[in-house]
Amino acid sequence: MTKSLEKSVGRALLVTARLHRARMGERLNALGLFPGQEQALKALQPAPMTMGELATLLRVKPPTVSKTIGRLSLQGLVTREGGSRDGRLVQVALTELGQKTAATLDAVWNQVEDELLERLDAKERKQLRKLLRKAAKGLSKAGVEIEDSDVDGDEADSDG
Repeated sequence: MTKSLEKSVGRALLVTARLHRARMGERLNALGLFPGQEQALKALQPAPMTMGELATLLRVKPPTVSKTIGRLSLQGLVTREGGSRDGRLVQVALTELGQKTAATLDAVWNQVEDELLERLDAKERKQLRKLLRKAAKGLSKAGVEIEDSDVDGDEADSDG
């Protein structure tokens, strides 16, 4: 490994993000979920919405949301119904089981967050949040988009 790569902030961020995603994956797997599905459940927790609204909120393409909702539906966590305004619009809502599962996700997120920040004091945590937001704004201005793989990305390999 070259010195420049060892000192790369982007590399350190990538390694940390991968470790975080893997840890979240372990915790989500215990709930029968794949990484990315928790985002859809939390988005639907306050109220039902259309597939298009969910795709926009999650910043992914409609086929990604469709795949995610299809899998969550098979697990009995969401329902899909024709919308009232237009029969073609599909409203997605959490089932009772979906609401219970979504409610447990905050605890899962907090557990992994605690592990992530375990070695940082309060001042360092605040500084890290501020710096990450600033860095994200820089990438956002550069035209970087969130990819579909950020939601429901590992499921294809797991479904067989």
